[in-house]
Amino acid sequence: MLDAGPGTAAALQEAGRAAGPSALVITHAHPDHCADVFSLFNLLRLGPEPRSGLPSCGPEGLAASLAGFLGAGGDHAFYEVFDWRAVGGGDQVSVGEMEIDFGLAHHQVPTLVVGCQAGGRRLVYSADTGLGGDLVAMAAGADLLLCEATFQGEPGATGFPYHLSATDAGALAQEAGVSRLVLTHLSPRLDPGRSVSEASAAFGGPVDWAAPGWEVEM
Repeated sequence: MLDAGPGTAAALQEAGRAAGPSALVITHAHPDHCADVFSLFNLLRLGPEPRSGLPSCGPEGLAASLAGFLGAGGDHAFYEVFDWRAVGGGDQVSVGEMEIDFGLAHHQVPTLVVGCQAGGRRLVYSADTGLGGDLVAMAAGADLLLCEATFQGEPGATGFPYHLSATDAGALAQEAGVSRLVLTHLSPRLDPGRSVSEASAAFGGPVDWAAPGWEVEM
């Protein structure tokens, strides 16, 4: 599970996956990426199939920040349900047959770019990032790039350096030589169709929007 924004724990249940993921990665401490850690905590602790020791990764200090919201000390169930590991750029972990590696994004707080590889296929997730950081190097030759595309229009028009436009995402995908681009993190005010069109023009390859509930097989 890559990030746990609001509604994602409910989506797991709706998809018939109440037992939860095999591992959790939280890329950074902004609430739209981690707020449902608390719902997931209760689902895994009190749900129909209680679990503990879920492998969980995040930047240094993130687990303590989340635990602090609960007033959770070291003996709290929060640290029993989640087996937290602090990771940074260049680190790797294994979960079953999947290898997960990490780079650094260009964002306001410490943020991870995540690569997942299994069965000869590779997915890279940008998390939140502006231009720069490790995204292009991490995504080189990936089968699928799941990339944020917060803005539309001319790159840099907003003057905000910590998010990408759809055109930026397409250009990065083209530079990295990925096979397929999927856009996520669109501002809710935007028309996804226009974002897909702008990214397609810069990429030249297949582009989709990660609509809620959509599944893609790699």
